[in-house]
Amino acid sequence: MLRLDQEKLMPFLFPMIADMRKNMTNDGRQQVSGNGYRNSFKVFPTTLILAPTRELAIQIHQEARKFTYRSHIRSVVVYGGADSKAQIQDLERGCHVLVATPGRLIDMIERGKVNISAIKYLCIDEADRMLDMGFEHQIREIVGQCPVAGERQTLMFSATFPKSIQRLAEDFLYGYIFLTVGRIGSTTTSIVQRVKWIEDSNKKNTLLEIIPTVDGLTLVFCETKRMADNLEEFLYNNGFLSASIHGDRTQQEREAALDAFKQGRVKILVATDVASRGLDISNVRHVINYDLPHDIDDYVHRIGRTGRAGHDGFATAFFNDKNSNIASDLVELLSEASQEVEPWLTDMARRFSSRGGNYPKKGGRGRGGGGGKSNYGHSSPSSHYGGGGGGNYGNQGGDGGNYGSGRNLW
Repeated sequence: MLRLDQEKLMPFLFPMIADMRKNMTNDGRQQVSGNGYRNSFKVFPTTLILAPTRELAIQIHQEARKFTYRSHIRSVVVYGGADSKAQIQDLERGCHVLVATPGRLIDMIERGKVNISAIKYLCIDEADRMLDMGFEHQIREIVGQCPVAGERQTLMFSATFPKSIQRLAEDFLYGYIFLTVGRIGSTTTSIVQRVKWIEDSNKKNTLLEIIPTVDGLTLVFCETKRMADNLEEFLYNNGFLSASIHGDRTQQEREAALDAFKQGRVKILVATDVASRGLDISNVRHVINYDLPHDIDDYVHRIGRTGRAGHDGFATAFFNDKNSNIASDLVELLSEASQEVEPWLTDMARRFSSRGGNYPKKGGRGRGGGGGKSNYGHSSPSSHYGGGGGGNYGNQGGDGGNYGSGRNLW
């Protein structure tokens, strides 16, 4: 079991592809029907790479194509939300490396278009998420159709690996090695992290104040799909070109939004956790947790979208009473990365731990019985994110259209 950042795709792609090139591995096609005019094929790929999201699967496929350029090796990607007929046609041209999301792969297997009994290399990217309750059944079904452990080489990658998932992963591995770079679940000193106490009612105004303080692309994470749409509309109405992605978007819309963000046609991308893992987008300088996640590992993955490949980055988290359950983990994470820890956050972590780690009750008042304010105080937007003012991205030329409002498909 290996642990590497997603941008380091070479460690698992290059050895697999090099071996297939050396041995001149065939394309795995087997004709199953045809009348001479239109033949139908089933493919037996040699390498299978599983990813939890469509965007990550596409990214891995694109990198695989770079490594296989001008070789006989073919990489094919299959994922839900896209035209299955086009994907089947692509498979029937031959497939050495198959990159897939679990649901669409099972669909292709059931249709008789893919057989994974000849898999030599199995890679599960973002393995901890792939093996959680939402994916475990599908992963077990897929692995059960591959050659047994020992007859295939299995690799798992993630920036976080909880103990429970490590034990579960042992079911799919044979004589495995657990390799870490740094501490599991930690962050890097190249990301300047700031945690601000912001009540929900003040979040939008604070967002407008903070965004212009950092040059480059800004990624804003929120908890719900509805909030992602709401924030995109709010930002656009306040002069910021923005796009949003979440699970209810069509695949075409999600790809268009990501492309617009990568190309810099929009400077702000509002997203749910669909964008928190694996995506490598250059020049993301600022990650804002508008809504903090409920799990500290998700926080690590989110802020990992900046400060990549040796570059510096900034991460801002909006924190209030609803987030007290991760206060202790957050303090530990910040301290380990030599980041500033606000006294009120340390105090909250201590208070929460002394309560036995119970989640705060909904609708509770601030400590001390006051009305709407908390004893932990408020912090105004700081200048730690400097860079000469950064500019207001909404003032750039052209109306551009608001991606989420249907005015323009970027």
